[in-house]
Amino acid sequence: MSELLCPWNAPVFLIFSDNVPHLFYYSHGVAIISALLLGFFVYLKEPKVLLNKILLGLATLFSVWVFLDLAIWATNNPSFVMFWWSAIILVEVLVFAFSIYFLHVFVEGHDVSLRKKQLIFLLLCPIIALLPTQFNISGIELATCLAVESFVPLYYTYSFEVLIALFIVHFSFAKYRKAVGARKKREIALITIGIILFLLAFSYGNIIGSITTDWELAQYGLFGMPVFIGFLAYLIVRYQLFNIRLLGAQALVFTLASLVGTQFFFIQNPTNKILNGIAFVFSLVFGYFLIRGVKREVRQREYIEKLARELKAANEHLTELDQLKSEFVSLASHQIRGPLTAIKGYASMVVQRDYGVIPDRLKEVLQTIFDSSNALSVVVQDFLDVSRIEQGKMNFEFTNIDLGKLVEDVMIELRPNIEKKHLRLVLSVEPKVMVYADKGKLKQVIENLIDNALKYTPKGYIEVRLARVEHMARLTIKDTGIGIRPQTLPNLFQKFSRQEDASKANILGTGLGLYVAKELLRAQCGHIWAESEGEGQGSTFTVEVPLKM
Repeated sequence: MSELLCPWNAPVFLIFSDNVPHLFYYSHGVAIISALLLGFFVYLKEPKVLLNKILLGLATLFSVWVFLDLAIWATNNPSFVMFWWSAIILVEVLVFAFSIYFLHVFVEGHDVSLRKKQLIFLLLCPIIALLPTQFNISGIELATCLAVESFVPLYYTYSFEVLIALFIVHFSFAKYRKAVGARKKREIALITIGIILFLLAFSYGNIIGSITTDWELAQYGLFGMPVFIGFLAYLIVRYQLFNIRLLGAQALVFTLASLVGTQFFFIQNPTNKILNGIAFVFSLVFGYFLIRGVKREVRQREYIEKLARELKAANEHLTELDQLKSEFVSLASHQIRGPLTAIKGYASMVVQRDYGVIPDRLKEVLQTIFDSSNALSVVVQDFLDVSRIEQGKMNFEFTNIDLGKLVEDVMIELRPNIEKKHLRLVLSVEPKVMVYADKGKLKQVIENLIDNALKYTPKGYIEVRLARVEHMARLTIKDTGIGIRPQTLPNLFQKFSRQEDASKANILGTGLGLYVAKELLRAQCGHIWAESEGEGQGSTFTVEVPLKM
């Protein structure tokens, strides 16, 4: 007895049959080609990357499902329908499982834990176990060659798919809220939208087919895969996903050309064929210019990235050289300071006649040696301070300080030098101005500012005032010296910054003293600024440090 067959001819090559509408070859063909093209292209570029493997698996499962669906439409053998229909149910839930797997690895950047994999497998076990039973397919309608679905496809598989879809939405929303940066948020949003659209379109057709038995309407769900491909293509072009430069543009062009070109299979009207041919040519021309433009953009981006890498390497090298420079300056300054201290000390002792009376004609020479070595000591100290600041090795010892007393002590030390230049000193200090700072570093700043005023003031006066201003102690040092040009003021506290003609008044200046003063004050929560009405109008330096609370 021959096997009962459905009422149409047997298929050719499994899928070509009079029972298959031409539109199905269009919808199924585009879906399979676009899915496999993206999946294999991505995988072959970097086969060791987990995300690429998952995408290939997802694309392959979807393509198998589409091919089996087309084969079910084409065959007239009920036994084949029974077998393939059972297989397609399993492949369908695997598509959902791989979708959530892909999303998780894409967002998290690592593999799913073994516990979560075991949970998904346990949910799949009832489907696998019941596939060959009547709980899956209970029979075949010979008139249409459609399977009669039972509990597993009608209830359990759809419940599984709804659960996966809800988990995708919940997972993506949670990760979107925690994501840092607009770029990462856009990536999560776009990939989630693409997967949800794909799964909704995919499931919509199956649910409609199972409930209404109108399986022809279900085929439109296959257009969800090109939508998913489109979102992936955008991510590839926009965010260089999978490290593939032109794949996104090529996939878009191929999909567009396929959508237009495959219409030749079912167009019967000659006029429509001509119009479709024109549209096909335009899509190819458009695709050519699009890909060429993307290539140009990719080359420019790669060139910029190359420059950025070279600039980063050069910056790291310069940073290393700067560190070596600081270490060299520190070492050299230490080595210079020892002999310099000896020269300064012995010159001072000779001038003070510790070694006996010296001729008057040598006094001036020895005094010059002493003054020069003293000035050079300040320069060496500045270099040492700059080196320590740059290396982060400047140590501070904070204590409670009477700033007024400290200012008066400094003025007592420097008064002879001020009187020697015949300058008038104006001193106004409020008593008991207490601050919490490093006494030695603060004294160094004050000495530096008053010494600068002394050096750059040929005549007139130097005015030093200390007062409380709200929660700050304000020290103001004003002079009637050479003044500061307006264009010099913004850069005055940078390293090696000096007014152009400053060397005329102080040939040994380095332009480091004010930089050191600024950094020492900044480390003590203080700040400094300068004011001047211009050349020959004198200058005012103001220092503020927090009062002791």
